[in-house]
Formats: sequence, structure tokens, C-alpha cells
Amino acid sequence: MRILVTGAAGFIGAAVAERLCVRGDEVLGIDSVNDYYQVSLKRDRVAHVEGSAGGRFAFKQVDFADWSALSAALEGESFDRIVHVGAQAGVRYSLENPRAYVEANLMGHLNLLEVARARGSSHMVYASSSSVYGGNEKLPFAVEDRVDHPVSLYAATKRADELMSETYAHLYGIPLTGLRFFTVYGPWGRPDMAAWLFTEAILKGEPIKVFNQGEMWRDFTYIDDIVAGVLACVDNPPADDGAPKAGGSTKVHALYNIGNHRSEKLTRVIELIEDACGRKAEVQLLPMQPGDVARTYADIDAIQRDLGYQPTTRIEDGIPKFVAWYREYHGV
Repeated sequence: MRILVTGAAGFIGAAVAERLCVRGDEVLGIDSVNDYYQVSLKRDRVAHVEGSAGGRFAFKQVDFADWSALSAALEGESFDRIVHVGAQAGVRYSLENPRAYVEANLMGHLNLLEVARARGSSHMVYASSSSVYGGNEKLPFAVEDRVDHPVSLYAATKRADELMSETYAHLYGIPLTGLRFFTVYGPWGRPDMAAWLFTEAILKGEPIKVFNQGEMWRDFTYIDDIVAGVLACVDNPPADDGAPKAGGSTKVHALYNIGNHRSEKLTRVIELIEDACGRKAEVQLLPMQPGDVARTYADIDAIQRDLGYQPTTRIEDGIPKFVAWYREYHGV
């Protein structure tokens, strides 16, 4: 099977593309390779996938939010399924550059839905986010919960993606699965995420910023567990049977949480990074950031029930693996 993967130079996209190729699928990866963070890391990820893909990976640099450019890039290319994990990521950056989120996450998602419709794709798996739960106080967050009150533009765009997908499933019968990812970390991770920021600062002897006076919890999910969930979804399109799916749709559209089903206090993660680095952190306790939430915690009952998903990596194992990769990648 040949699969189109968007965001293939990104953290999750590159990991998914690599695993698909290793198991024998062919992948066409696309990515705009923008400068939201260092382009060198994105190009290194692509090179890493190419090195392990056994000739089953092809890559094109294209902005999927640009319909003309996307259409031209895909002309003559065949693929059956789509994994759309490309997006403008980051909650805090959405306060600085809101238009980037509308272009990438709204227009980009619409463009991929249109590609799926025109190609008659048998399934599109797409990235949503745990951010859609906003300030929900009920824990853990379940896909049945209401998500009508986002606290960041990033979250609002991801919820809008879910709603557009429901419409396309209804109008055109395109099988779609949305995945609400919870705080992904691991080798080849993103420089704007906590694990990277804290590791970098500790190794440089610089202070780390911890918001909400340290009262922050996250459902940290190791990249290998995320990829396992994505592939399980790719292989199991929602059935066209009129029965309610995870998330409540009776169309061919399912929504799943992919998390570790554990909410870890950020100070515990810092302790593990300190241990792996062999150094203590200088911590700056700061107020809550606009658009942020104090706690995330994934209810994964739906994806466990439907697909047998079971995360296996505890932060006590995953954080040291990330730090080891970080030190090797940077030579520190």
C-alpha cells in the first residue's frame, strides 16, 4: 500500500513515515519545511527516514495549504490512504501569529479533505489535539466530552478540523479518523516542547521556565506509542454501518484520544531530566500562560476497546531515552 503522509519532516510525521516503510508500505511524504523551528532538524529527520526506509520513501517539499502547489506536487502520484499530521503546531505561538494557524490548520486540512474526496481515498487519519478539551475540569478527558470552549486559537483550529471532517464524512462518505494527541515526546522531538526546552537549558546551565507556579500536569506520551496508535487507526477505517463511532458520529468518522493514560506533574519530569543529564535545574516559577491549561489526562478507553491500543512506555523509561538521543544529536 502507498500512503501519503503530510508533515513528513515533522516529529510525528517522520516517525510514522519511518514505521510504515519499515513494515513494508510505501510512503510519499510532503512538508513545507517552514522555519517555525530550525529547518536543519526537519531535514535531518527526512534524511533519517530515507536512510531506514529501504527505498520505499519519497519526499516532496510543498505547502499543503497552497492548493495549486499541492495539486501540482501530487499530479501523477498514486496513493490509497492519507495520514495528515502536518500542521502549524504550538499553543503559545498561536498568540503571536494567528494567521499561520488559519492557513495551515484550516485551509491545509480542507485541502487534504479535497484530495481524499477527489482520489476516493479509502481512509484519512488526521491529527487533532488534546487542546480541544480547553479548560474542561472533568478528568480524564474522554472523546465523549463537550469541546465547545477552546482556550487558544490552535485548539479552535483543531476542533474546526474535526467539524469539517464530520461534514465530509456525511456528504461524501470518506472514512476519517481524528486523533487527539497528548503531549508527545521522544527522540527527534520538537524544540518548542517541554522535554527539549528543559534538557537544553539544564545542559547549558540556564534557568528553565515552569508556569502556573509549577502546578502543571501533562499526559506525556512517548513517540513509539503514538506511532503504534496511528498505524492501528490507518489499518482500521471506521465502518459504514450507521452505528455510533468513538466521538459520537454515526458516519464514517471516528475520534480517539492517544495518550499514556497517566497525568504526570511537570516537576517529576524535570527530576527525570535532571537525573539523565546528571545536573540540577535552576527553576523559574511563573504565572500561567494565556491559552494554556493546568492539566491534561487522556481517557483511552475508546481506542483500547476498538483497536487494542495499549501504551507501554513510562516516563521513567522514555525521558532518559529522549535525553540520550538529544545528547548524541547535539554532541553534548
